Amino acid sequence: MGLRENVFEQLVGDLEYHPRLGLIYLGLATAALCGWIFGPFDDVFATTPLVLAGGSLALLLKGIFLLRRSSEGLAFSAVELAQLSDPANRKSLPPVPVVAGRIVQDFGAGVLLLGVVVLRFIQDVDKSRDIRPTWPVALTGAVFFGIGWSIRWLSSSLPARK
Repeated sequence: MGLRENVFEQLVGDLEYHPRLGLIYLGLATAALCGWIFGPFDDVFATTPLVLAGGSLALLLKGIFLLRRSSEGLAFSAVELAQLSDPANRKSLPPVPVVAGRIVQDFGAGVLLLGVVVLRFIQDVDKSRDIRPTWPVALTGAVFFGIGWSIRWLSSSLPARK
């Protein structure tokens, strides 16, 4: 399988309705958000709080998306949507390394987007605000994304468990 097919397979696999995985994502997003809110940081625009904020936002959005029944497919009828919740049609959880790789990759993607896009936008809109750690935040997000992608790539041949 080539790189293009591998990336496409990962993206399509991440867009499925999976309530158990969605709850894991929401729990980890809440933990990262609590680390950002209740952390002993003097400056909320330092690198570590921004990494926690961006990662928690990405995990929160992905968790909400995974809990939506309609995210399984477009143009499903009401009967087909009801069949998704049937116990016989429940999806098994992927192996732990695959789930861990997905979570780390999504956390890194959120941090990367926060560092590159959102912080630059805030600086452009509000010239008086000096947000210094945009590139350290983006670099941290790229490292997390790369680690998550590597874990997923190394564990892609593991079978799913019930």
